[in-house]
Amino acid sequence: MAFTKEESLSPLYAVIDLGSNSFHMLITRQLADSVQVVGKVKRKVRLASGLDNNNILSESAMARGLECLSFFAERLQDIPAKNIRIVATATLRLAVNRDLFIAQAEQILANKINLLSGIEEAKNIYLGVAHTSCSADKRLILDIGGASTEIIAGHSFEVKKALSLDIGCVTFNQRFFPNGTISKNNFIQAISAAEQVIKPIRDEYLNIGWQCVLGSSGTMQALAEILIYQHKPTTLSLNFLYQIQQELLNFENINAINIVGLSSERSPVIASGLAILIALFKQFSIEKLELSSGALREGLLYEMLPNSRDTNIRQRTITALSQRFHIDQAHANNIKHQVEKLFLQVSSNWQLPRDNAYKILLASCDLHEAGLLLAYKNHQCHSAYILNHADLPGFSFTDRQLLVMLVKLYKGEIEHKVLVEQSAVNIPQAKKLLTLLRLAIVLCRRRTNDPLPDCVVNVTEKAIQLTVPNTWLSQHPLIADELQQEAHHLSCVDIALTISC
Repeated sequence: MAFTKEESLSPLYAVIDLGSNSFHMLITRQLADSVQVVGKVKRKVRLASGLDNNNILSESAMARGLECLSFFAERLQDIPAKNIRIVATATLRLAVNRDLFIAQAEQILANKINLLSGIEEAKNIYLGVAHTSCSADKRLILDIGGASTEIIAGHSFEVKKALSLDIGCVTFNQRFFPNGTISKNNFIQAISAAEQVIKPIRDEYLNIGWQCVLGSSGTMQALAEILIYQHKPTTLSLNFLYQIQQELLNFENINAINIVGLSSERSPVIASGLAILIALFKQFSIEKLELSSGALREGLLYEMLPNSRDTNIRQRTITALSQRFHIDQAHANNIKHQVEKLFLQVSSNWQLPRDNAYKILLASCDLHEAGLLLAYKNHQCHSAYILNHADLPGFSFTDRQLLVMLVKLYKGEIEHKVLVEQSAVNIPQAKKLLTLLRLAIVLCRRRTNDPLPDCVVNVTEKAIQLTVPNTWLSQHPLIADELQQEAHHLSCVDIALTISC
């Protein structure tokens, strides 16, 4: 796809995070008022495993880290220094010989490394979540790293309370699961130790309060991947954490772990990370935790970008995709307006709240024609593919599932398999949302700005009656015929559509 001259000349931005478990490099550029990732590199350095009892970082661990940074250095050569952020976190905060490592690392990278305090790390993690997640503004954010765990309460982009605790999945692995041994007693000790660290600060956070809890670390991502494999919503609960704990107890050693959906890369520290997460759930009485798509690196990145706090993250994503794929936004707005009118009439009887699923329905109006840029034939599949694989800041995994389902099935035959693949809403609700989208698109088929007729909609649980002015219907015989075809398609998902004048 061709980019404009302005887009092709947009500057690159790089963020490098020297974490306790992995080193990450993220390279992006601004494109269509959004962020386009052009490079990601991750290396499992396991720096925290190189700390001894005196917090001296071993030569072998430093060598692994410096070798990794020599690879990263190649990519930094053509990026302006003002667009680069390099940070070190918990392990290098603890290491008494960190100055030796940092001096060599800065020489390799030819850039300054900022050693973040625990509070600075926590605040940047919070900003990363705030910039990339569409959630309630009042949040509790949890991040379990290799050598530390960050706990942050905030509202919108304002951090209310941030702490970094010296408990991490790598350090806990060495302390409570020696030689990779998994046992019930090891879990009890690890959970208890984490709770003892969390308990003294618990009340400060409870007094602030929150509307939602989000997590952004590898442990939570690994657990979410298990749920994805099971075709379940990626929402973590304490019961689910206990289920995974029981499954892990079936294996005597970490090297033997074989849980469907859990990657081998994440297995080595899943037991220790899970123990810390269980302690967090218990101490803060957390009912559910949603996965965030952003954390430390995204916080550092977005704070470099101009005007990054001014636009709603989900709307910025929609606008960027609309521009990139040349979507007819006037037509999309007409469809959205029609969906809103239909929804208003049916929401009470169909028990459809104006919740997140409703917002995803409106987003599908904006994005359902993204695939037209590739070809008209199979454009619904093209649109679904684009949305399945594009970066979608502001949309969680389950948000994306629902969006893809609506876009893929907005006209033509309705594949039941595609309906059930999403887990954001139950099947009856998915059918109702899809029905509203499909009817609105048919009514707007002429793609003009002429006012549409005032349709009256009456519904029962499995039926919808659409009353359209006779004059308008007689003037639009093709739309009338398509509405009749729509009645056939909807009958395949047990919704009876009748058209009256």
